[in-house]
Amino acid sequence: MLSEAQIDALASHLVHGLLARGSIKPKADEKELMACVVELMSANFEEETRLEDEAEKQAETLARQNPGMDASRLRMMIKRRLAEKKGFTL
Repeated sequence: MLSEAQIDALASHLVHGLLARGSIKPKADEKELMACVVELMSANFEEETRLEDEAEKQAETLARQNPGMDASRLRMMIKRRLAEKKGFTL
């Protein structure tokens, strides 16, 4: 997971890049736009962390029941399935 400072820097880079290229024409001031992007990015990273935690729990349970299975592959497949169910893009 990224720190708040990293998310702020990433959001700043994204917003400034889009503004500099003229790709967007914001209806709000830059600070409000930055705050919105930071909020969206933070929520996205938090959701991904929740998906990873749930996938880890399910993979551990299934790996105990089936000792020959590759736990990392199982975790990845479970994470994809959970993301699809929630409409979350990884």
